[in-house]
Amino acid sequence: MAPQIELSTWTPTTITFAERQVNRIKRLRSLRSARKQARINNYQETVAEEARSNLPPNSTLDDQAKSQETEKAADAERVERKKRKNPDEGFSTYEQATVSQYNGLVENMPTADMEQNESKKQKYDDAVDGVSNMHEDREEAIDKMVNDLSEEQIVKRARYSTRCGYNDDADIDSTKNKKLETADWNLNRFYGENTASTKQNLVLPFCCWCKLQQYAQYLSQI
Repeated sequence: MAPQIELSTWTPTTITFAERQVNRIKRLRSLRSARKQARINNYQETVAEEARSNLPPNSTLDDQAKSQETEKAADAERVERKKRKNPDEGFSTYEQATVSQYNGLVENMPTADMEQNESKKQKYDDAVDGVSNMHEDREEAIDKMVNDLSEEQIVKRARYSTRCGYNDDADIDSTKNKKLETADWNLNRFYGENTASTKQNLVLPFCCWCKLQQYAQYLSQI
């Protein structure tokens, strides 16, 4: 015998006219508020676009310059905080320099491996002679030493160097190129206007002489 299925009786809910009016008024108010907010947003965007169109052409460059200045100020403040935390007192005595170097090396040392120390104690405990020839360097220590000598020391020495940088493209005219450039700049600054006519008078005869030489060569070939 097939099971009987009970059908649920559904009765439609009746909404009165007053309730429908209330719902319609709520929807109308929400639509009006959304339209008002959209109008406000559109007006704000229009004002902002008009302000951007009236800006000078280099306004974006000014903004970039301001942002770069802000970043530089933040970097300078960070460097200043680092200097205050670990000030560089400079060279006073050889003892103080040795102490500062020792402290820097100790800070960069890795933590001690106690298991490795215990294994070495057990291995070399009964050794009569010294173990200097039996020590094996670790690959990590060798790589760290090579990195420190090849890269970090070069960068550090280049930062503290007071000599002028070498430029391959520059003309080789003197070992005191910087001093000569400074002297020429000072001479041109104070006496450039007074010697302009003299320089022109020196250049023009040379050019005329070159042209005469070219003309003489041309006549000789005819």
